[in-house]
Formats: sequence, C-alpha cells, structure tokens
Amino acid sequence: MENRTDKNSYTIIFAIIMVFVVGAVLAYAAQSLKPKIDENKRLEKQQNILYAMGVNQNVEGSAVFISTDKVASEFEKYIKNQIVIEGDKVTEDHEAYLIDVKKEQAKARAGGVRKLPLFIGEKDGKTFYVIPVYGKGLWDAIWGYVALDENMVVQGVYFDHKGETPGLGANIKERFFMDDFTGEHLLDGSGDFKGITVAKGNADPKNEDKTDNEVDAIAGATITGNGVTAMLKSDLKLYESYFKNLKNN
Repeated sequence: MENRTDKNSYTIIFAIIMVFVVGAVLAYAAQSLKPKIDENKRLEKQQNILYAMGVNQNVEGSAVFISTDKVASEFEKYIKNQIVIEGDKVTEDHEAYLIDVKKEQAKARAGGVRKLPLFIGEKDGKTFYVIPVYGKGLWDAIWGYVALDENMVVQGVYFDHKGETPGLGANIKERFFMDDFTGEHLLDGSGDFKGITVAKGNADPKNEDKTDNEVDAIAGATITGNGVTAMLKSDLKLYESYFKNLKNN
C-alpha cells in the first residue's frame, strides 16, 4: 500500500510534534539557565545600588560599574544595612535588594501595604541612603536607584530603561544626565517634600542651583523625562517620614 506523506494530516501531525519538541527544549534550557540568570540579576542590582552611591569605575564621560567578579565583595563592604519599611514597621533584611518594586507598587494599588526597601551604605566616612524607584517612560518601564544623605539631598543616581528611544529617552542612563542630579534637594526651603522635576526650558541649564528642585530635560525626550519626574516624586515621597524620624532621633 502506498504511503502518502503529502496529505494535510501529515503536515498537521508533524507541526504538532515539532511544537512539543521545541517547547520541551526551550523549557529545559530555561530551567537549566535559571540559576545563572537569577545570579546575574542579583549582581546587576548590587552594581546599580553601588553606582548610585559612587562606588563605580567611571571614566571621563562614561558610566562604568564595578566588575561582576568584585561586586559581591564590594556590596558587602559598602552596604552596612538593608531594611524594609512596611507601614509603621521597620525590619532588617539582608536580601532587601531582591524585593520586586514593580510587584510592591501593584500590591499598593490593590490596597495592600507596600514593602519599601532601603539600603544604608558608608563610604569615605559618609552615610548614604539608597532607594529604588520604578516608573513608566515613553515606551516601557524605567527604573533606578537614588542615594540620599540624611537631609534628603541627592548624592548620586542610576537610571535605566527597557525600551526608550536610542539617543533620546535612552539617555537617562548616560552620565551627562545622571550626574546633574547630584546635590539636588528633594525638600523645599520650608522643609516640605517637593521632589525633582526634569524641566524642559529650565532656566538653570548648567544645574548650578541645587535648591530649585529641577534638572534640565533631555532634548526630544519630554515623555521619558516626565516619567522620571513622576517616578522620583511618587516613590521617594514614601520615605519622607523615615527621614523625618531620622532627623528627630
């Protein structure tokens, strides 16, 4: 009897088999690579936190992280404590840096109590309070870390993005933008929280006035800049009571 392999049924059966085979291979690869992927994510978060507090390998004009083979030891050296603020409760958690800020935001929107991680570092005799922030840019997520002193004055930042436009919104992770935030005050002259606005047409393009609560915007990246502004104001304000208590103790 003649076997016909040009029938539609053969094509369908072959396609189904291939879907199962490819799916199984991809699932195995994802599972086997998961520990390495998770480790890379941990190291990247540690690099970002250290970068914000000035522990990096920056060269002229470029943003350069501590290398992955050194970051774990440097993180342990400079980060003296990690805490989680949850409502009125403050607890220590040596893996607070693994808290998913996006999921915590979603929890708060659903009426839950959001966990707020805070990393306390020391460098050159100075204390840094590093806060993770997460928001929305033009095309997708933006995020970062902001290092503050006890007066809520910015000591350094690191920003990143998932899909902002190269040469425009993607420049939030370039030094010429990030360095502008250093020295900026989050509080106004009366001690009230005001945040920092990424301002188009800022009257201080050289960023010499650190008490105006503004930095100069990136040309052609208005929506991304607005996202950075909203992210900083919404997320950093959540820590205001912590810093007030810090000053009073």
